[in-house]
Amino acid sequence: MIKIGNIELPDFPLLLAPMEDVSDPPFRRLCKAHGADLMYSEFISSEGLIRDAIKSRQKLDIFDYERPVGIQIFGGDEEAMAMSAKIVEAVNPDLIDINFGCPVKKVVCKGAGAAVLKDVDLMVRLTKAVIRSTSLPVTVKTRLGWDDDSINIDEVAERLQDIGVAALSIHGRTRAQLYKGTADWSHIARVKNNPRITIPIFGNGDVDSPEKALEYKNKYGIDGIMIGRAAIGYPWIFNEVKHFFKTGEHLAAPTMQDRIEAARNHLTWAMEWKGEWVGIVETRRHYTNYFKGIHSFKEYRQKLVTTDTAEELYKVFDEISEVFAGYHFV
Repeated sequence: MIKIGNIELPDFPLLLAPMEDVSDPPFRRLCKAHGADLMYSEFISSEGLIRDAIKSRQKLDIFDYERPVGIQIFGGDEEAMAMSAKIVEAVNPDLIDINFGCPVKKVVCKGAGAAVLKDVDLMVRLTKAVIRSTSLPVTVKTRLGWDDDSINIDEVAERLQDIGVAALSIHGRTRAQLYKGTADWSHIARVKNNPRITIPIFGNGDVDSPEKALEYKNKYGIDGIMIGRAAIGYPWIFNEVKHFFKTGEHLAAPTMQDRIEAARNHLTWAMEWKGEWVGIVETRRHYTNYFKGIHSFKEYRQKLVTTDTAEELYKVFDEISEVFAGYHFV
């Protein structure tokens, strides 16, 4: 069993990475149903929370069925991070996670996300401000360093543990890499094997199959794996990995009906959460991923992203179900 504060997770948990415009409640609900052990909100700007920005506030929505769930915040100002931690605590998540890894320019330009990797003293001060402001466990997600010449994850891990961080998720790339190249997990393994480190260390980056998950588990000795992009349009990855760990065999691939059901549920839950119109519009970006690689699907994909009412969309799903009833994935 892995513990983060008073949160108990199974041995070698699988975490759903926080992803902007992806990890919202409908998507998290699907991943939970398919085996994710711990999930996080999309990252939320501390400044936005304090300003009461509607988009930021909406990202605080969590539901009991998805527990344990963490809310992730980012920012570069101690006072703003402390205040936002208090706001977050009021909605009662299981933990607060701090993002020191986002490489996106609009975040980095504000001195937040991966930009903080250039100033470990600041990272420590920001993290302390959050820890002092909440009774919840505080965790951190970060990268190896700013670039290849400044990989500082060893110092980061020790100093964050020393001030009370309860777990650390490490993406095996530098900020300079963005999402290009290959994630280098050897640095993550070195942190995990540091005798001073006692908190759980989770690895993140490039895990997109049960085989790779097992290889990385055995090779790098980490406490769990965080999966991000591989879960987009494919929430089945979590149970597939767990089944492979237990049996060495693959679960049957999701059928066309499984994919239709996932997409339909995603739409239904999005509409329940944000209302029919917003739910319809926000789910459109996911259909390509649910039906990736299916021959002769272009016409139906077009219908899914242009149909404007729930009633008509459900009819499109029924039509897809009939047309592709005998479809076999190679």
